[in-house]
Amino acid sequence: MSQAVSPTPDLRTQASPDAAPWWRQAVVYQVYPRSFADTDGNGLGDIAGITSRADYLDELGVDAVWLSPFYPSALADGGYDVADYRDVDPKLGTLADFDEMVATLHARGIRVVVDIVPNHTSDLHEWFQEALLAEPGSPARERYIFREGTGPDGSLPPSDWVSAFGGPAWERVPDGQWYLHHFAVEQPDLNWSNPEVRADFVQTLRFWSDRGVDGFRIDVAHMLTKDLAEVLPSQAELDAMPRDGQHPTIDRDDVHEVYAEWRTVFDSYDPPRTAVAEAWVDRVRVPLYARSESLGQAFNFDLLEADFDASQFREIVTANLELAGASGSSSTWVLSNHDVVRHATRYGLPDAERGADGRPSRKHGQEWLLSGGREPELDRERGERRARAATLFVLGLPGSAYLYQGEELGLHEVAEIEDGQRQDPTFFRSPGFDLGRDGCRVPLPWEASGPSFGFGSGEAHLPQPEWMGEYAVDRQIDDRESTLTLYRRALAVRTDIQASESLDWIETGRADVLRFARPNGWQVVTNFGDEPYVLDAAGSSVVLASDPNASPDLVPPASTVWLAP
Repeated sequence: MSQAVSPTPDLRTQASPDAAPWWRQAVVYQVYPRSFADTDGNGLGDIAGITSRADYLDELGVDAVWLSPFYPSALADGGYDVADYRDVDPKLGTLADFDEMVATLHARGIRVVVDIVPNHTSDLHEWFQEALLAEPGSPARERYIFREGTGPDGSLPPSDWVSAFGGPAWERVPDGQWYLHHFAVEQPDLNWSNPEVRADFVQTLRFWSDRGVDGFRIDVAHMLTKDLAEVLPSQAELDAMPRDGQHPTIDRDDVHEVYAEWRTVFDSYDPPRTAVAEAWVDRVRVPLYARSESLGQAFNFDLLEADFDASQFREIVTANLELAGASGSSSTWVLSNHDVVRHATRYGLPDAERGADGRPSRKHGQEWLLSGGREPELDRERGERRARAATLFVLGLPGSAYLYQGEELGLHEVAEIEDGQRQDPTFFRSPGFDLGRDGCRVPLPWEASGPSFGFGSGEAHLPQPEWMGEYAVDRQIDDRESTLTLYRRALAVRTDIQASESLDWIETGRADVLRFARPNGWQVVTNFGDEPYVLDAAGSSVVLASDPNASPDLVPPASTVWLAP
């Protein structure tokens, strides 16, 4: 095992004691390690690949890098099936490589956030392998959720619950018992009532904190604790139960007992380690996760489900700033990540069909993926124009912004993936309904030509269509009007916009145009409509625009401008 490293001094001392914590208005760049950069030619991105692109990340201007799982894994779920929480997958490198990456990023003032996956392990984890060899009721099985089956001979599952990836949520083992897996069958759920489970994750948090990790993203943070009755409810009964903190499996109040213990761990470091919750919960319950005594921050996913629509954006911003105020945290803004269709593509497709609750009836973009990217017709240019506008809108907001690798290139979702090339368990467990998330996880194009567009020396682990070369880094980096240049300029200017974490809406006279001012006088104007907007910018200057045709007097359709006082 390599020697653990500590955070570099410049990160510990660059802020004054009275300054707001770094994460409150940070720009965090999500790296999906297996698709970022491949240095050994095995088709998988690796830890050394991230290190090799440290200058790119520095020049982009991000404050932190968040790594999706890089742990040993059979990749049943893209690395979210973790076989060892305190090591690096040998296919991606070593702990020494990890330490070098942390030191290299820290030397450039970039902090490191890592993914923690606490709801479940891999079925290859030593604990689960031990459980399979142990007797029912043994301590080894008590780390997971095992149950006897139903029916005369126990051959039926304990309930009719359905996995999030499709199919039954219970799997039978050779001695006849069943274990719960809310996700893939290779991801058995842990029993968070077990003190050994809780103690082991504390050890994991300290392991990575001691190596210099600055924070943690907590996967499915709302699902750890469970209260399962002897007779389990049906799936229909489970779905009908209110999610008020007492639901048997989702968003239980007692999960915050776990996070209070974690908070003690985080605060024992100087500076304190940060955490952000992936918590798909009712909006009013988000502040519970974002409180300072819990994880401290929680993702706001509302924009992932929004159309490019002014009224939706305004409602989401207003509501989430209120929630941030209620928790004492800052809001988070996300347009793309590793679980959804990239926003350049979403915005180039017809608006999502919505149910009575106003939410999309299914994942936006799945119909297009199922057709192989043929129907409905994708308007790439419109999607990219809207994506640039939405990005500048979001980067002007108070709070932290989370960027997903490749969005700074204007990348679209990849639809051209044959069934035999797919990797996402969602596809295999729900064929014909959901093609899964492979399309947003295709390796990045660094160069306009070559066997994998500069990703590595050989073929990438997911197919890269020819059109990706048009979006390559080397093609955009010197283009003053490219999406990459826009992101770099926006992140360089953004520090001037960030003031206190508030804004004031300015009425525009048009329902499809939003304008807000920050306390220091900076303004953001976004035209969500199809007609130009005449801009009254007296006393202000246009510093940045998503559309090069913008002027101090006019905001083109589907564009955003930043105004300096």
